[in-house]
Amino acid sequence: MASMASKAHPLFSAIPHFLTWRSLGFRTVCCGRMGFASQSQQQLDPTDTTVARTKVLESFKEEFEIGSRLITLETGKIARFANGAAVLGMEETKVLSTVTSAKGDAVSSDFLPLTVDYQEKQFAQGVIPSTFMRREGAPKERELLCGRIIDRPIRPLFPAGFYHEVQVMASVLSSDGKQDPGVMAANATSAALMLSDIPWGGPIGVIRIGRVDGQFVVNPTMDELNLSDLNLVYACTREKTLMIDVQAREITEKDLEAGLRLAHPEAVKFLEPQIRLAAKAGKLKKEYKLSMLSESTMEKVTKLAEAPIEAVFTDHSYGKFERGEALDKITKDVKKVFEEECDEEGLKVLPKAVDSVRKKVVRRRIIAEGLRVDGRRLDEVRPLYCESRYLPILHGSSIFSRGDTQVLCTVTLGAPGEAQRLDSLVGPPTKRFMLHYSFPPFSINEVGKRGGLNRREVGHGTLAEKALLAVLPSEDEFPYTVRVTSEVMASDGSTSMATVCGGSMALMDAGIPINAHVAGVSVGLISETDPTTGAIIDYRILTDILGLEDHLGDMDFKIAGTRKGITAIQLDIKPAGIPLDIICESLEHARKGRLQILEHMEREINAPRIKDDKNSPRLVILKYTNDALRRLIGPLGASKKKIEEETGARISVGDGTLTILAKNQAVMEKVQEKVDFTLGREIEIGGMYKGVVTSVKEYGAFVEFNGGQQGLLHISELSHDPVSRVSDVVSVGQRISLVCIGQDVRGNIKLSLKATMPRPKAEAQNGNSVPSLDSVSRVGEVSKTLHETPNSTSNTSPVDISVGSEVNSTSSVPSILIRSAEDCDEEEKKSADMNVKLKDTRKSNANSRSERKLKPLAQNGGPSNNEVDVKSPITARNLKLGVRVRAKVYQIRARGLVLDLGEGLRGMYKFEGDNRSNFEVGEELHVQCSSFSTKGIPVMSLVDNE
Repeated sequence: MASMASKAHPLFSAIPHFLTWRSLGFRTVCCGRMGFASQSQQQLDPTDTTVARTKVLESFKEEFEIGSRLITLETGKIARFANGAAVLGMEETKVLSTVTSAKGDAVSSDFLPLTVDYQEKQFAQGVIPSTFMRREGAPKERELLCGRIIDRPIRPLFPAGFYHEVQVMASVLSSDGKQDPGVMAANATSAALMLSDIPWGGPIGVIRIGRVDGQFVVNPTMDELNLSDLNLVYACTREKTLMIDVQAREITEKDLEAGLRLAHPEAVKFLEPQIRLAAKAGKLKKEYKLSMLSESTMEKVTKLAEAPIEAVFTDHSYGKFERGEALDKITKDVKKVFEEECDEEGLKVLPKAVDSVRKKVVRRRIIAEGLRVDGRRLDEVRPLYCESRYLPILHGSSIFSRGDTQVLCTVTLGAPGEAQRLDSLVGPPTKRFMLHYSFPPFSINEVGKRGGLNRREVGHGTLAEKALLAVLPSEDEFPYTVRVTSEVMASDGSTSMATVCGGSMALMDAGIPINAHVAGVSVGLISETDPTTGAIIDYRILTDILGLEDHLGDMDFKIAGTRKGITAIQLDIKPAGIPLDIICESLEHARKGRLQILEHMEREINAPRIKDDKNSPRLVILKYTNDALRRLIGPLGASKKKIEEETGARISVGDGTLTILAKNQAVMEKVQEKVDFTLGREIEIGGMYKGVVTSVKEYGAFVEFNGGQQGLLHISELSHDPVSRVSDVVSVGQRISLVCIGQDVRGNIKLSLKATMPRPKAEAQNGNSVPSLDSVSRVGEVSKTLHETPNSTSNTSPVDISVGSEVNSTSSVPSILIRSAEDCDEEEKKSADMNVKLKDTRKSNANSRSERKLKPLAQNGGPSNNEVDVKSPITARNLKLGVRVRAKVYQIRARGLVLDLGEGLRGMYKFEGDNRSNFEVGEELHVQCSSFSTKGIPVMSLVDNE
């Protein structure tokens, strides 16, 4: 600094070196606190300006161990200009907390303007933010909640009347993902306040307690918390409790009390290191001007307002707003008196003074007479109103009212992919259960505007969310994403606990299989203290407090749980601590009040509602190969987006899984139809499918269905009535529903349109055979029978041992051979070429149907050579080359006939000329077996009748 001063003014250059700060052994002002420099500093040559001097950052550190983990507390190295700064480290996680106070007089208000900002920047875990600007934005929910964890225990310890603006800023410097930096920031803030010159009644200790396999764990890691059924955050001074925050899985009051009594001595271990650090490096506390009420003003206000205020509180017929209007009138009357007397000082503090008189009157009546503002007993719960399914069109809804407090809760179910993504340093990456609490200004008859995230709304919503999370089913049992919203319709105390009750009923109304109902109640405290020592000499515990009792009382102890135990707790207090014994005593009062509320809720709805109506959401999880899922998604997700836009459903794709969430059953069917058309599914005989006609032939139509597969719709399967042309019934591009009935002789999937139509009554009465859903054409199935062993005596039909058995044995890939129309035409040409070789064994047909009269079989000694007439029923065993039979024309195809040989056996006859028009379905012909096709199908030829 001497060199800097000499450059600034030439007079400093004349000062001898032995009179400078460094020669006397003192540090410069830039080095931080005043003190003696080290020996190495004194050895530097002060006249040497060519070498940069080394800046010494003197720091102070305390090390101690809590819960088998080494903790360090350091100050002096960074954030040296802050009024108070401390860095707390545990393993590789470090948190910096700084405190500052506004200069000058206090702001004109009657409350402490304390601001706590907690921030987790992504550099703490070596990650660049994923936002567009690649930097952190507005505070996230977790940051707001951690800020509340810091705020709640430190606020009561500021002295009464201290209304100077104070700001706390906590930042995570590094995180290893093992420790929760939120609790560490609270302890670092306590140390920073101790180091500052701000008046504060600390230090405090904040500890986290878990329970794994029935054993309590101090300072659990994040992995241990995942296994724990208790997450307890406890803050205290050396003797009193300041703050409690609990999330549990139905822990009993007895076990929770044991956890609290373990937490207190462990939290106290944080106090001594802070005291030692403050003794080394702390500043002297500064004298701040406190805004206190003068005794003369208080006496005057008490004399004017005490009697009217007591009259208002004695009249139990007043409601919230009527009581408020009466109290406002009293304040105005007192104000007129002060204005007449020109008491300017009294007018400045009049609202606070009147509020103090109100507090005094209410507390005295409760302590001395046991009388509450609304006339209830100390342990009495306000009148309740419960209604579920208030909005039937929603997935779930309910109304819950307790006294004048009323909330409307709704439940919305979503797909697993709609879970909230959490961008925090620790904890799970997603959250599938969300509860959003909203406190509109109309609920207290005020004018206001809706804004963004509100700290109070986030805190109340998170408390109710933790309370209900304990009874939700596992993700395997119930894979939906669940969002609960709580809209406060009217507020007169404890809207967060009303949210718990309303949310529990709404979850059951939505059909979610929760384990049990969860109810919450708020417990208050009115105490009388010794003015000299501050010790509590008398107190009363209040069950289900009003908003006014919350404002004028000592604590707001919110406790939620089931009949089995506690699921969530939040304790906020106003005095500088409450004895732990009173806290534990309040647990039993809350349990009794909770049971009364649960009884009313169970009378309204006591089990998850079974919802089969059209408004119930539907969720299915299907398994496909990744290649199939890629086809469904399409390029850049175009196919998936198109389905979602057309149906309104939500589709999420995982590794081999497809999850579909639809608003109702009709939407679900529509989505599955589109997915099946794109990807296809296992083809089953008798299954109904929807497809598109791709081509029309003379003998039928080819239909694309089941994800691009093709099937043959034969002309005989178009209708129960005879069809002359295929184009009269179907056309290219037409969408139709069909039934799979098996395979034809060429391996094509056989589809039927008439199987989807009602069967004609005349045919049903006459017993005529009409193909149905479970019937399969037997054309071509004789080939399997022909290859059976001679000893086989099975009477099983060819359907049972071929097509049917193959389809049933397939689990994921259809066993039916798929062919196109071109393949079928090519197969017909091959069969025609084979029949030309046998042309010399046949005789040409007469051109007229009259020339094809049948002759009796086995006349004049029977047939010659190898020809055999079979009179007995023809079967696959006795059908051989040269065998003559009588057959009926079953179908007329483009290149030949399909013949019914009897006993379900089919054969083929190929046209030799343009004589197909000379045959009719049902006409009897005398034919003989001339060959077998490559598939084992008998090829027949007409027998000469001459």
